[in-house]
Order: sequence, then C-alpha cells, then structure tokens
Amino acid sequence: MSDKKMTSSRRHHLKSLMLQIAAKWIQEDKEEITAAKLAYMADNCPSPNRSGDQAALIETIKKMAALLDRIDEERYDMESKVGKADKEIQDLRIKVVDLGGVKKPALKRVRMSADAMLKALLGSKHTVNMDLRANLKQVKKEVKEEPTEAAGDWRKNIEDKADRKKMFETS
Repeated sequence: MSDKKMTSSRRHHLKSLMLQIAAKWIQEDKEEITAAKLAYMADNCPSPNRSGDQAALIETIKKMAALLDRIDEERYDMESKVGKADKEIQDLRIKVVDLGGVKKPALKRVRMSADAMLKALLGSKHTVNMDLRANLKQVKKEVKEEPTEAAGDWRKNIEDKADRKKMFETS
C-alpha cells in the first residue's frame, strides 16, 4: 500500500459530495415522514360530514369527542411508557459508569495562590482572604508579678523603703 496523502482539493470535493448525499437523504426522510403523517390522519381521522340536520351534527360531535378521549388515553399511555424507558436507560447508564469505574484525569500543576483560586471559583462577589494569621487577635502576654509577702508584713516594707530613702539623702 502506498501512503500517499490526499490533496486538499480532493478532500474538499469528497466532503462536498458526502454533504450533498446526506442532504438528499434528509430531504427523503422528511418527505417519508410527511407522507406517513398524512396516511395516519386519513386512516384515523376521517373528515366529518357537515351536511344534514342538527341531530346528525350532534352525533358527529359525540363521535369526535369519543375519538379525542381515546387518543388522549393512548397519548398518556405512551408518555408513561416513554418515561419508564427513560428512567431504565438512566439507571443502566449509572450501572455502566459504576462498573467501569471512574477514571481520574491526570492533574496538571497550576501555579496559583489559594486566594486567586477561591476568587476564580467564587467570582468577584466574594472576597475571601486565605491569610489566616491576619484574622487572629493580637494577645499580649501578661507578666505576672509575684505576690508580695503576706499582708501582715507591710510594716517591714515601709521600713525598707525608709532605709532606701535615707541612703539617697546621705550621699
């Protein structure tokens, strides 16, 4: 086999031919559908006889009402069958996914800060700051003074202060 590449003009020509054939098939399908609709209407909905007296017209209207009721029942039955089939299809799709397992995509490394990522996810409405230290309270460490001697020794304290005062006065 030769590995010759197809020229772009040949490829374009073949593509246009395929599109013409597909357009012709679509047109034929539309014509078949309209013919089937007309045949169905002719079989199931005959044109009413409008000539005659009032009793004949009332009888014709009653027949049409009964026909409409029957058609509504058929439509309801079809809708319920379609709903059940759709639900069954959805359940089967879920089973297929469960059996196949979920394939995890290969993750790419993205260089983005947490703030930028949250802003991208939440939009510009939310301004979320990921700097957790900024939200903390500043607490100053209190230095506990050791309790002075018992309350009964206050006189001794005064005497020590008096001695200190004398020390400064003498110099």
